[in-house]
Amino acid sequence: MLIDLSGKTALVTGSTQGIGAAIAAGLAAAGAGVAINGRSEASVDEAVTRLGVNGGTFIAAPGDIATDGGAEAVFAAVPDVDILVNSLGIFGSRPALEIEDAEWRRYFDTNVLTAVRMIRHYLPGMVERSWGRIQNIASDSAVAIPAEMIHYGMSKTALLAVSRGFAKEAAGTGVTVNAVIAGPTHTGGVEDFVHELVGADLPWDEAQGRFMREYRPQSLLQRLIEPEEIANMVVYLSSPFASATTGGAVRVDGGYVDSILP
Repeated sequence: MLIDLSGKTALVTGSTQGIGAAIAAGLAAAGAGVAINGRSEASVDEAVTRLGVNGGTFIAAPGDIATDGGAEAVFAAVPDVDILVNSLGIFGSRPALEIEDAEWRRYFDTNVLTAVRMIRHYLPGMVERSWGRIQNIASDSAVAIPAEMIHYGMSKTALLAVSRGFAKEAAGTGVTVNAVIAGPTHTGGVEDFVHELVGADLPWDEAQGRFMREYRPQSLLQRLIEPEEIANMVVYLSSPFASATTGGAVRVDGGYVDSILP
């Protein structure tokens, strides 16, 4: 399947590293011009330079989209997009009874409200042009809530609802809206998280194996997913080939969620 996104402009939030950077690279490899977003100009410029080594067209769109001012800066840098991927997210473990109100709000504001803010701005232009792709990067934690980070799971569950709701708002317009349920994925942040749970001194292969056995035993892959594997699904859903897929929660979870339905 040859996916050609030439002439399309994409914005990937939270794309200076990890899953977001892999998605940006995948979209650019398919021919899209891709706006890179992060909180600081320095981190965005570094990511644009690093990703651009392999070719492709990248645009700097710095701004903390959890704030009104940061979002406005991104809108000014990228007024219209054809493909919007809401990849920004935070995560971390904390005992349930120790999660205070401010932390609950921070997770909702960062993982949910930023996506709403981006969709609210870019969806009208997509509808006017009768074509667009919106994807919200969710998590297996949206369905299988982890006991050690229920605040994170809550935010990703809400993101599924946001995706389904905006898909209804875009019904019949040629714009599709989906959530992508990413399973346990190998990123720098996850490496830190794994070592935090299983021991900082363990070699990585041993730490990963122990983490999967003790904390994610449901995984049918029995390994962490690589960011490029998430990006492959996102690139497909961004393409004309996915024109009949909307309102869905599409799983790239390594079989982690024990269900025959999404």
